[in-house]
Amino acid sequence: MAAPTPGPSRTAYQRCGALLEERAAELLRDAGFQILLRNFRCRGGELDIVARRGELLVIAEVRLRASSRFGGAAASIGESKRRRLLRAARYLLLRRPALQRLAVRFDALLASHWEGPIEWLENVL
Repeated sequence: MAAPTPGPSRTAYQRCGALLEERAAELLRDAGFQILLRNFRCRGGELDIVARRGELLVIAEVRLRASSRFGGAAASIGESKRRRLLRAARYLLLRRPALQRLAVRFDALLASHWEGPIEWLENVL
């Protein structure tokens, strides 16, 4: 994969994060998921990827942490982030009643480098 290219008003870290999100979406597609939404934003928070496979709706948080100095990518999903994820998910489900009948699972897709391996953790909330 080529190095990130410059984009308007985005930092190199943001560009790497966007590339990692694309790789994470591809990983979900390869596992049979249909990507419904990317970067869904509302007042309560943001959902990186919303995907569906059968009767399962996966809300995936994609995290990039180049250093484990503060605990790495998994540790970066603290209580505040969890609350924002839940608020945004509730809002999404209210706005899209057809999704309410699905089982919902929160997963984390973690990497220490945008080109490195992605660790997929299921049921993180």
